[in-house]
Amino acid sequence: MTDELRNFLELTLPKVKDGKKPKFSLGVAEPKLGSHIFEVTKIPCQSNEFVLELLRGVRLHFDRFIENLKPGDLEKAQLGLGHSYSRAKVKFNVNRVDNMVIQAIFILDTLDKDVNSFSMRVREWYSWHFPELVKIVNDNYLYAKVAKYVDDKSQLSEEHLPGLTEIVNDEDKAKEIIEAAKSSMGQDLSPVDLINVKQFAQRVMDLSEYRKKLYDYLVAKMNDIAPNLAALIGEVVGARLISHAGSLTNLAKCPSSTLQILGAEKALFRALKTRGNTPKYGLIFHSSFIGRASTKNKGRMARYLANKCSIASRIDCFLDKSTTTFGEKLREQVEERLEFYDKGVAPRKNIDVMKSAIETLDSKEDDPMVIVNGNANEDEEPKTEKKKKKKEKRKLDEEEEEPVKNDVNRSNKAEDGTATMKKTKKNRDENNGDLPLASEGKKKKKKKLRTDESE
Repeated sequence: MTDELRNFLELTLPKVKDGKKPKFSLGVAEPKLGSHIFEVTKIPCQSNEFVLELLRGVRLHFDRFIENLKPGDLEKAQLGLGHSYSRAKVKFNVNRVDNMVIQAIFILDTLDKDVNSFSMRVREWYSWHFPELVKIVNDNYLYAKVAKYVDDKSQLSEEHLPGLTEIVNDEDKAKEIIEAAKSSMGQDLSPVDLINVKQFAQRVMDLSEYRKKLYDYLVAKMNDIAPNLAALIGEVVGARLISHAGSLTNLAKCPSSTLQILGAEKALFRALKTRGNTPKYGLIFHSSFIGRASTKNKGRMARYLANKCSIASRIDCFLDKSTTTFGEKLREQVEERLEFYDKGVAPRKNIDVMKSAIETLDSKEDDPMVIVNGNANEDEEPKTEKKKKKKEKRKLDEEEEEPVKNDVNRSNKAEDGTATMKKTKKNRDENNGDLPLASEGKKKKKKKLRTDESE
């Protein structure tokens, strides 16, 4: 609740006195807002169908209730409210805006396609002039560099050997290029055509360099926005999952079963339509873990990895501090699961892994090193010495407590002994008292038997 709303309510509505029931109640459309207003201002609120109908009537005849309201003022106010709401949503956290990651991964995918198609075009174009170069240089980026450097093959000589070795990083390969240029089967190109080929090769080189910079930017943004997801599954696969879900919040809301088949929607609906087998994995398939698993365990591995990815995305979405501790621990768990499928080694439980992750986080936060003017503070002792002192104190306290405990135990034992003695005496007395009574009863019975016989 804003300060403006609070001031407005306190000024317009009568004050609520302590210990007395208020004679009014505030009608609110949202029950949660009403409870918050009641907590802050103690103004009673209610939200039901009657209140909603009243609010609908107020909204319909709003222009009649307010004086001096010009036509178009209400629309402007609604537009301003919409703008302020969207601005607040966008400015939620500038450093953790996942929209940048979504745009970056889209550009990266398109750049991969474009660079690949452009480099193939350079190869095809320059192969009319120097066809042997395709078999010698396989890499697209290196091919564009060499094509730009060589230019006209007829002018290539031993003088160009140092420059070629610097580009290719292999002297034998550079010599091979020079030898192939001497006995090449390609046709000659005009200077204008060679200039166009060189310009196009330069564009391909610029695009591939920009692709590298964009990849570094994506890695940096993923470490800011979703560090645990990036540590678990990798920056590119994590960014693809976020972009496919729409945002990190949407990905965190997804259950692990949905996250497992993200990117394989067409195959899923086709399988449901034809009543075939549903897909086991979507975008997660690009992870190295599923590639390392055997064919029979790929489905299991995908399910387990999706489970861990959903945990990591929720931690990244709702944790205030950015840390990679949970992601590293979850990655260790996935590695252990792979070993379990291959060798049968039992993995750790999830509770134990999460406890160890929290302990490592706490130990990082409670680091006792304090640096003053470039040197560690001498007054602070290292953790090991502190632990030793604590252990010594505990031992001394235990030694002091032991004699007291022994005395208490002895006194208790003595009391127990006296109590048992008393109980045994009482039992004996009772038994002795009961014996004569029993003998008297027997005598009476015998007398009765004798009298009966005599009669």
